[in-house]
Amino acid sequence: MPPTLIPKFADLFIQSENKKVALVCDMRGAAFFEDLFASLQELEQNDVDYEILFLVADDDVLIRRFKETRRRHPLGEVSLPEAIQKEREGLSELRGKAHKEIDTSYLKPWELKAKIVELYEPGQRDKNMQIRIVSFGFKYGLPPHADLVFDVRFLPNPHYVEHLAFLTGDDDQVKEYLWRWPETREYYTKLQDMLEFSIPFYIKEGKASLVITVGCTGGKHRSVVIADEIGKALGSRFNLTVEHRDIYKS
Repeated sequence: MPPTLIPKFADLFIQSENKKVALVCDMRGAAFFEDLFASLQELEQNDVDYEILFLVADDDVLIRRFKETRRRHPLGEVSLPEAIQKEREGLSELRGKAHKEIDTSYLKPWELKAKIVELYEPGQRDKNMQIRIVSFGFKYGLPPHADLVFDVRFLPNPHYVEHLAFLTGDDDQVKEYLWRWPETREYYTKLQDMLEFSIPFYIKEGKASLVITVGCTGGKHRSVVIADEIGKALGSRFNLTVEHRDIYKS
């Protein structure tokens, strides 16, 4: 964002319900610092809290990145090494005013993301990936965008129990029937262990969302019970929602 627009953006931001926002600026032109420092001073005068996070990297790493992406340096009127050195000299004053600094030289994108999250949302890293747990019926097709699909059609089917057939997995009688069977309890334990093990690695890789689907024949009984139980077990740790796509279909 051009530095001159920062105060105007701050005015709009203050009127919104958001609590935090990040803006990215780089050095483009001689007026950069004059504009940036004037904008920061205006924020201070208006009692707007801000922090400067300064990202650095080694020269050889920067050169490799520019070559790999085939992007021109913002100060591209000189050679790339000269532009990098010129930028370092120009940004030295801003670097001295920075509240925090991260060396990105040997960080992968997800590692940089994790560091920033830990700086500004400590303890909330596991809640940043959105998880959707969706129960469904195989006879209606797989949910779109499913990342993980779990088939619980092998579990005892309440549909063939006369007084349970017209109920759903939300009803206590169906839940009691399913949890009565040792295979239900053992399968759920293994499934919970697997998800608790694997989800942190999806987060570590920087995945923004994860769709976990649980399917039975009609999506009315077994998948609903298992999906709900997974949601209860993981909900306190991860940012998730539980949906029952086919629960009311005949």
